[in-house]
Amino acid sequence: MTFGGFGIWALVDLILTLSGAQKDNRGLQLNGYQQHRKLAWIVTGALFALGILIGILSPKPTASTQIADPAPSAEAEPAAVEEPAEEALVDEAPQENAAAEEAPVAEEPAEEPAEEPAAVPAEDTAVEESVEEEPAAEEEAAEADVPAEYTSALTSAETYSDMMHMSKQGIFDQLTSEYGGQFTEDAAQYAVDNIDADWNYNALESAKTYQNEMAMSPAAIHDQLTSEYGGQFTTAQADYAIENLNG
Repeated sequence: MTFGGFGIWALVDLILTLSGAQKDNRGLQLNGYQQHRKLAWIVTGALFALGILIGILSPKPTASTQIADPAPSAEAEPAAVEEPAEEALVDEAPQENAAAEEAPVAEEPAEEPAEEPAAVPAEDTAVEESVEEEPAAEEEAAEADVPAEYTSALTSAETYSDMMHMSKQGIFDQLTSEYGGQFTEDAAQYAVDNIDADWNYNALESAKTYQNEMAMSPAAIHDQLTSEYGGQFTTAQADYAIENLNG
């Protein structure tokens, strides 16, 4: 039996005692009934007085306490409302993403490929390279076939042209002279034919030497330039020198 059941039976027993309803098997009052009845009245009055005293002394709930109690429920309701809203947003997000994925992407116009320069056939390139290599190879072969005397004659001819500004014929005579280079005529001819010289420039420089160092007149300078005992320049080369002497 629980304490609640025990209390109920005690209360029922107290009521029966106060009302005088408790009898024995023969219907007679129980022994000591009057004494127990007085004790029951005393206990009842004491409990009643104790209940009143507890009610007076216990603190009454204030208005703030009464108002504050429902607050949690009021706050809980918006939270409960917000949760479905958040769930709805979460549910809508995948739908929007799916819709975005399913939406057809606008086809961009394909860029036209830039025109590539026409490829040069490999055969043509090979032919061009072979054509360029052939002259170089021929020159190298020709230089290899040139005798040492010819090469030396060419070097001497370049010195006469650059430092003494001699004419083509004058260089040839100097190369073959027994008092000069003493080269063979073939070597000397090879030298004057392959020398890189400006004969007009050489004639002009020789004319300036005659004018500045020997104070010769233009006519005398012209004769000296074309003389077989002088510069041995051509008439055209001498004319160029006189025309540009004071230029």
